[in-house]
Amino acid sequence: MKGIGGFYYVKTAEGVFQAKGRGIFKKEGITLMVGDVVDIEVLEDGDAVINSIAPRKNQFIRPPIANIDRFIVVMAATKPKPNFAIIDKFLIMAEMHHIEPVLCINKIDLVKEKKLQEIVDIYSGVYPVVCVSGASGEGVDALKPYISGHRVAFAGPSGVGKSTITNQLIPQANMETGNVSEKTARGKHTTRHVEIFEAFDDGYVFDTPGFTSFEILEADEENLSDFYPEIARMKGQCRFDNCRHMKEPDCRVQQAVEAGEIHPLRYASYVAAMEEIRYRKKY
Repeated sequence: MKGIGGFYYVKTAEGVFQAKGRGIFKKEGITLMVGDVVDIEVLEDGDAVINSIAPRKNQFIRPPIANIDRFIVVMAATKPKPNFAIIDKFLIMAEMHHIEPVLCINKIDLVKEKKLQEIVDIYSGVYPVVCVSGASGEGVDALKPYISGHRVAFAGPSGVGKSTITNQLIPQANMETGNVSEKTARGKHTTRHVEIFEAFDDGYVFDTPGFTSFEILEADEENLSDFYPEIARMKGQCRFDNCRHMKEPDCRVQQAVEAGEIHPLRYASYVAAMEEIRYRKKY
């Protein structure tokens, strides 16, 4: 449930035990992660030793967490201004790790209805979209069905209100929240270590210092389109089997953009990601 200073807190049917990992983990370069399913041996003094780790469904290095079912990708409607390139990288990261993404638009109390609808329209029909105000609690209950019975991590840029929303959902988490800096219009990272909080209906929420690996797009030219669901649906419908959906003739995806079936901002995001991959490959 938590790891601090080489100690791990393991939840069992008998309660939570403070445990250390066997020396073999360090020897073999295995890092224990919050979210791991482990086998422990309880010692005479009441502490425990972690003997083995069950195979992981997925894992991340920064932050070190494992076995996530769902990402709630949080963006702010404003303050900070939405950065769709970064949001889409979080969504790609979720898809690549076989994690179901849900998009949560926070701070809806700070924008007009028309502006909010414009943001919703970008992802409508692609991912579930939930609109909330973490400050007032408006709409937050709509996130509960996505947490019930699942292991969920909140992801998104700093300053968008992840901790505020978590506090609304799980008051016992009582997370420290940081105001967005006026100077940089970015949030200060407020979470220091990784921990899982028990939510409701057998749900668990990971509290993390934030994901950093999304800065590097791990997809490649061949599979990038698989991580944009609206593009993946059109697989095999282009003239060329290896169509990259950029400037090729008779491309079903480009036709869909022109016909309004794919939002132009999502297609622009795909093109930018493809160019980033090609640039990285070149250099």
